[in-house]
Parts: sequence; C-alpha cells; structure tokens
Amino acid sequence: MKTDKLLFGAAYYDEYLPYDRIETDMEMMKKANMNVIRIAESTWSTWEPQEGVFDFTHLHRMLKASEKHGIQVIVGTPTYAVPTWLVAKYPDILALTHDGESIYGHRQNMDITHPMYLKHAEIIIRKLMEEVKPYKHIIGFQLDNETKSYDTCSSYAQAKFVEYLKEIFHNDLDALNHEFGLDYWSNRINAWEDFPDVRGTINGSLGAEYQKFQRKLVTDFLAWQCAIVKEYARPDQFITQNFDYSWRGYSYGLQSEVNQWEAAKPLTVAGFDVYHPSAQDLTGAEISLGGAIARSIKKDNYLILETEAQGNHGWLHYPGQLRMQAFSHLASGSNSVMYWHWHSIHNAIESYWKGVLSHNLKENATYKEACQIGKDFVDYGSHLKNLQKKAPVAMLLSNEALTGLQWFKIKENSNFDYNDVVRWLYDALYQLNIECDILSEYDTDLFSQYKIIITPALYSASDALINALKNYVKEGGHLLSTFKTAFSDSMLKIYADDQPHGLTECFGMTYDQFTDAIHVGLTSFAISQIANDISDNASDDITKDCVHYWMELLQPTTAKVLASYDHRQWGSYAAITHNQYGKGTATYLGCYFEQAILKEMLRFLCTEADVEVPEVQFPVIIKKGINDFGKEITYYFNYSDDAQTIVHQSTSDNEWNLLMQNKTIQNGDELTINGWDFVILESC
Repeated sequence: MKTDKLLFGAAYYDEYLPYDRIETDMEMMKKANMNVIRIAESTWSTWEPQEGVFDFTHLHRMLKASEKHGIQVIVGTPTYAVPTWLVAKYPDILALTHDGESIYGHRQNMDITHPMYLKHAEIIIRKLMEEVKPYKHIIGFQLDNETKSYDTCSSYAQAKFVEYLKEIFHNDLDALNHEFGLDYWSNRINAWEDFPDVRGTINGSLGAEYQKFQRKLVTDFLAWQCAIVKEYARPDQFITQNFDYSWRGYSYGLQSEVNQWEAAKPLTVAGFDVYHPSAQDLTGAEISLGGAIARSIKKDNYLILETEAQGNHGWLHYPGQLRMQAFSHLASGSNSVMYWHWHSIHNAIESYWKGVLSHNLKENATYKEACQIGKDFVDYGSHLKNLQKKAPVAMLLSNEALTGLQWFKIKENSNFDYNDVVRWLYDALYQLNIECDILSEYDTDLFSQYKIIITPALYSASDALINALKNYVKEGGHLLSTFKTAFSDSMLKIYADDQPHGLTECFGMTYDQFTDAIHVGLTSFAISQIANDISDNASDDITKDCVHYWMELLQPTTAKVLASYDHRQWGSYAAITHNQYGKGTATYLGCYFEQAILKEMLRFLCTEADVEVPEVQFPVIIKKGINDFGKEITYYFNYSDDAQTIVHQSTSDNEWNLLMQNKTIQNGDELTINGWDFVILESC
C-alpha cells in the first residue's frame, strides 16, 4: 500500500492511564510530530463490561482528542482478550490445548472456533464499528492482535479438522492412512467416527497436518473479521493485521503458527510487529529480516504497527539508536514506525515493557529522540516513503518445512531448528551487504527474477516446487540449498528414492546417510584459499572442528567438491558440492558450519552469479531502493560505537544529495558515519 506520508506514532490507551492527562499526551505527541495512534484492540472488557452493556467513554475520549489535535487513528478490533463474563457463561471458550485446559488470566487463551466466542466477537466488532463510523480521521482498522490458533484442540476444532481431511482425501480413508503411514503402531483409522484426539498422535504427518490446519483456522478467522469490518469501512480506510515472528525473547524468524501469505490475502496492507535487542546488541538484522518477510506478504510496502521505544528490560537504546532503528524500518520498505506504546504501564505483566514515556509520564531522552525522528519524517518523508526494493537474491521460506523440523529435529535434545538455519544464512548475507528478498512456495512464478535463490532446510517440498527449482537452475539460475532439503513431501512422508528427492541430477550428488557432527572440520577447499584467508587475525585454523549439529555424507556424481569432511572416518565424503546443470548452477551445503566460512561460500556463489558483493561490510550496513521520484536512495548505517569511514560506490555516475546535510557528493567520495548513526543519499 502506498501512502501520501510516513506514519509515525504509538499505541495509546486512555483506559490504562493512572489519571486524566489525554490533552497533555496529545500535545506531547503533536510536539513530536506524531501523526497517528493505534487504539482499542486490548480492552473488550472495558467496551463491554457485562453482556450487552456497552461503555465507549474512553474510545470517544481518544477519538475526540486525537481529532482536535490533527492526529489520525487506527482502530483495532478487541477480540484477542476475552472478558470474564464471557468465560463465566461459556467456560469451554477457554482453549483446550496439547497442554490441557487454559485458565483465565492471560490473553489469547480462547478457542477461536467456539461458536459462542465468534457470536460475541461479532457483536463487539459491529458495535465498535458503529461507534467509530462518524470519525473521518480514522484511516484504518487492525484485525485482532498477533493472531494465532492458540493451539486450540477443542471438539469444535477437531470436528473441523476431520471435515478438512475428508475434503483433502475425497472422503477416502485408505488414501489418508497410506499418505500418513497410519498402519504404524496400529494407528490406522478405519472409520471417520473413530478419529482419535489429535493431541495423542505420535505420527508426524498427522500432527503436522493438524498444525497446518491450525494455520488455516487463523486465515479463516481473519478473513471472517475482515468481511465484517469491510461492511462498515470507507473505501479510503485500510484493513491490516499486526503479524509477528517466531520468538526467542525477541523477533527471530518465520512465524510457525500463521501462514502469513494466505492470511494477508483479504487485507489492504500487511502490518508487522518487530522487536529486537538494542544497546550493545543492536545489529539491525531483525529489522532487516522482518522487513524482507513483511515485503513478501503482499509484494508491497508494509506498516510497522509495533516496535520498541524503551522496550523490554535491557533494551534501553543508546543515544541515537532509536532514530537509527526508525530509519532502518524505512530502509527495509516500511511506511510507518509505531511504538508499543506511548506510556509505560503502571500495573500488570507488561509494566516493565516501557513505552516512549517512562512511569513518571514526563519528557525523557527517548521522547526527545522521538521528536527528532518526527521532525525528520516531516522534512524528508516525501523522499523516503513508498521505497521500492528489488534484491538480486531471494530466500525461500516454508511453514511446512518449519513444522516438519519441529517434529523431526535437526539434532535431538537441542533447540537448534529451522529458523536457526534461516538466520545462519540471512545474517551472513546481511553482514556482507547482499540484500535479500523473501519468497514462499507460492511464488514459483517469480523465481526467474532472481540471480540466486536460497532454500534453507527445505525439509518438506512438493514435486511441483522441486520441479520449479530444477527448472530455475536449468534456465540459468543459481540455487543454494542446505542439508535437509527435499527430504519429505508436503505431508512429511519421506520420499522413497535417492536424496535430495528430484534434485540429485541438479545437484550432481546424492546421499543416504547422515549423522551428528562431533569433532568434524572441513578441508580440500576448491574456492579461494579459505582455510588460510578467512581471517588474518584468527589464531587457529577455524576450519578445524567447524561443523556442528548435522552432517550428510554426500556422494558426488557430476558435482565438483568444494569441501570434504576433515575427519578420520568421514573424510572420504563431500560436505559441500557445486554442480553445473543446464545454464545454471546448484550448490549444496551438506552440513552446518561456522559463519565465517559461510560468508566465503556466499562470496564465491555471488561471483558465479554476477551479484555484487560490496567492499563495505558490517558494522556498516547498506540498504537501497527507488523512491516516488524515481531516484535511487542509499542508506548507510553504522552499527557500532566507533565512527566508520567508507567510500560511496555506485553504478550510477550521478551526483548524490546527502539528505539532512544540504550537500552533494560524487561517486567515489569518502563518507564518515558516526557511531550508531546513518546517512541517506539520493541520486541527483
């Protein structure tokens, strides 16, 4: 979705504040050039304190005050946290999960398939939409909040699952039993009415299919809400959802519980919530990967509906970092930066997840830095909004592969999973300043637009997807795949032929054995002199004992061996292969190894694929795009304490304007970037 200006603001909750200060807050926001607030999604129990009794006092206070001060509003539907009276009336609204029955107290604890939940959710959505309809400064609506299925395994959900399977298998139980291998341990289902509780299954195919079905519940739930909201929304008002990511104490990788590409289809614009470490741990990688996923959902710009201000404990930003983070979002393709939240909360679980204002609700360093961001957005936003990005490299992500590797772990008794492989590859690209788009399995028609496609641990892959990858290489593309690629079909049935299924000719190798990597290194490199040249400062050969978690014993046919295992017993097997296939090449990483070596591998592949690898590397990060004026925008971010001096290099011979500095430079000129700072260049 294109915007006429950058959106800058925060979530605002008048109902949470310890005293009436709404005029003060609006004046402070206006001073900071904030132009939007996000409201209403969190307090169903405030809007409807008892069944059929409605109180929208706080809602109208926020809407009238924001209208008076010229601040636009995004209204959220308040369906992600249910009121006590609803649970008291229908106790089984609380979700039954793999861990048992939920207990009232935390949010997102309900069964989104429960008919009485849906009935009352529709009532509050419609009542809310009627209340807000007169306000012209409402620019959009957010559906629910970071929606999931909440692992609902209720009788309602499981009955829907049986109907879902009947449709997939055309009511043929023999086909279902065969595809899922349910003869094993007498798990065979011989009558639909005997279908067992899915919580007890030990069958990965059936269990993963239920997780896929749970993702569909989210898709259906958001489509249902969207249809209701559309009945009331004006044509100029957008509808969004604040999707999130997998969580490692911060946003980490692909969300396993939502098929975001499917769930976003009825939405006007994709919205996302990105959280990350700051201070000494700020790298920008989470913002960059989050943005790449967000761009891929609707193939367009997106909105950051939540990101941190002061944030969680230990995330307090260094001076300059809040501003740097805001512009990092713009550089990745966002048209907004919105904080969760405006004020720090004085009660409940998130009291120390601090907002723009601290608990004393006065101006502070974070607020003052936000004021500078707001001014910058006003002064330069027309040059930075609607940034169009197109990377030469794409990474294909898969919910099915992620789920498959939850059932069949890469390494037993380890938390190492699919998203670790994603981050291994993405972070190496990021540090090398090789921008990367994200693709899904639905994007096979876009493959030819990229010089390199990377498939991290594509454990679950259909024949159609495998053939699309093979054809991509045959027609001149460059494919980089890792261990655990094309091992099972889309229902986690392991292919019963040579691995990787359907791609042995493409990769020019095969394997049929694999094991844990214990005291294993890499040797016999055919690319550069990696063992000697990776780091002039390395005291030891980092190729020794550099393989971790998993190793496949590759047997090349036509492939060139780029590296073998450095191990007394496994040394005869290849670890990394590279094969010419048709007009393109296919490279296979049979193991997980140190990232420094991975970076050299990526350099080699980029040279093969004619992808530029800039001389500048992390801690300086480069982001590029085309703005509304058709001019190239280049950001340089310095993610370090120390000033960095770089040479601006571009394929364009034009002069470049240094936005915010009122000066021009030439291609080849030096730039000095202070610690935790950035510069923005616009082609003349």
